[in-house]
Amino acid sequence: MTPKPRKYRNEPTVLDGQRFDSRRELNRWLELRLLERAGEIRELQRQVAYELVPAQRDWHGQHVRAVRYVADFVYRTATGVLIVEDAKGIRTPEYRLKAKLMLWRHGITVIES
Repeated sequence: MTPKPRKYRNEPTVLDGQRFDSRRELNRWLELRLLERAGEIRELQRQVAYELVPAQRDWHGQHVRAVRYVADFVYRTATGVLIVEDAKGIRTPEYRLKAKLMLWRHGITVIES
């Protein structure tokens, strides 16, 4: 069986049992870990989910799932500023919409690396 072609030519990678969607994401993770060890950032996390639209029921009573944005990285600067970061190669229409919803719903501007 041949592997499925990747839509955006990203290469999923695994390091220390953690899966990264692309080499860009893995490289940024390694940079951020170094910054954390150096004390320049703190509380570094991966794959943090934010709810953008809550789950609800339509007029037929059918369940409609919540809409979520999953940030690649979340951390605080040494001064305590919260940073939500996405390792982006291609800005898809879905990503652009979710980034706008993050600002509207949570007051957070997503930083792209």
